[in-house]
Amino acid sequence: MRAIVFDQELRYGTDYPLPETKPGWARIKVRLAGICRTDLEIMKGYMGFTGIMGHEFVGVVDRCDDAAWIGRRVVGEINAACGNCAWCDRGLGRHCPNRTTLGIDRLDGCMADFCMLPTANLFPVSETISDERAVLTEPLSAACEILEQLPLSGTERIVVLGDGRLGILCAWALATAAADVTIVGHHPEKLDLARWRHIKTVLHEEEIESGADIVIDATGSGQGIARAMSLCRPRGTIVLKSTIALQGDINLSPIVIHEQTVLGSRCGRFGDGMAMMRDFPDMPLEKLITGRYALRDAEKAFERAQQRDALKVLFDLEMA
Repeated sequence: MRAIVFDQELRYGTDYPLPETKPGWARIKVRLAGICRTDLEIMKGYMGFTGIMGHEFVGVVDRCDDAAWIGRRVVGEINAACGNCAWCDRGLGRHCPNRTTLGIDRLDGCMADFCMLPTANLFPVSETISDERAVLTEPLSAACEILEQLPLSGTERIVVLGDGRLGILCAWALATAAADVTIVGHHPEKLDLARWRHIKTVLHEEEIESGADIVIDATGSGQGIARAMSLCRPRGTIVLKSTIALQGDINLSPIVIHEQTVLGSRCGRFGDGMAMMRDFPDMPLEKLITGRYALRDAEKAFERAQQRDALKVLFDLEMA
């Protein structure tokens, strides 16, 4: 099958072995797959991953030992948990110590004709949701994770640092629960796309008054936490959403001095992301799509994904 593989370098091939089906798992024929910042970090050495890349997809179940899944259009949570440990028993399989992760850790990803996931990870996609929206379920769910971890009263002043795809999605998700959300970025064209509901956008960080109740770091930069510390009030909360391969030296003493809480936030529950798509059909998710490429154009697609104005680059598996 066709696949985009990373093994010290990125390459496209047409003879990658088809994945074998196994009990409790489904083989999915991929329709769309997205490039995200984690994929770009993998190319810098993040997680030491080798294999088929990609973890954001929408597709149709092709083979499965449960016939009820065959032919259904699905998205899938990316962590394949063991199902037998204490974390799994608590419904936190995304923290299972024995998990593999689609396109990130010891499990071939979705930038290929087919990918594999346990049926427990799959979510059927409603006919009312387009492929272009469904493929964004994973990053939208990651944004929704903040709302699960950090219940809001609605009165908080929230600042989101970063105008990339994840930063925008975080701002949109938070704007469904809080009235004062500001996104800070460096790209006017991205900030224009980020405007939805009552969200405020700021191009120059110095225009932001410090003392925010909650600051989200979605910069994708090792220095993002330093910026967050300076903007967060004493006893406020900093939420870290960036996964990056390298970090510089950072002075963390302001966290102690100001008694700030630092919250790591990673994958979210797909049920939450899909519920947000359902409840807020006006959320302009399609605006985030920068371009679509065939798998064979992997190099061009990854180059485009690294350009400053890019938000979400997709692989369309139906393109020749």
